[in-house]
Amino acid sequence: MDAPVAGRALVVIVDDRSAHGDPGGTATGKLVTELLSEGGFIVDGALIVSSDEVEIRNALNTAVIGGVDLVISVGGTGVGARDVTPEATADVLDRQIAGVEEAIRSSGLSAGAMDAGLSRGLVGTSGSTLVVNLASSRAAIRDGMATLIPLAKHLIEELSDLEIDD
Repeated sequence: MDAPVAGRALVVIVDDRSAHGDPGGTATGKLVTELLSEGGFIVDGALIVSSDEVEIRNALNTAVIGGVDLVISVGGTGVGARDVTPEATADVLDRQIAGVEEAIRSSGLSAGAMDAGLSRGLVGTSGSTLVVNLASSRAAIRDGMATLIPLAKHLIEELSDLEIDD
């Protein structure tokens, strides 16, 4: 018997190098897609955008309008001048979920993924879509996804229950 589907997801890779021909974003997209699939999600695709607030915001809004249950952005969560993913995400969110942000950062630090532990990434909802920012190192992605997937399943279930009640 097949496991139940956890929901539909979209991956947004924030990476100027990939937008200009470097395949790093493609590998990152494959990793996140594999981890989501292993977690029971159907992945609609992976988009690669540059570190531009408007491009990031448009990609996130496209996911929300497209009705996915979960959109994960990867990259652009640090403290550099081009790290604008949290700012773009804040404009999309209806509600922030600080506890999940803290869990991802805490588990990242515990696992030695410094970029995960120091990430400014946000987690929240936009309509009935869960929006998550992750740091871009492989360690941050693997650890972040391990922390996120069970929480995301629970949150998506709660969000779908709210839709039914409306």
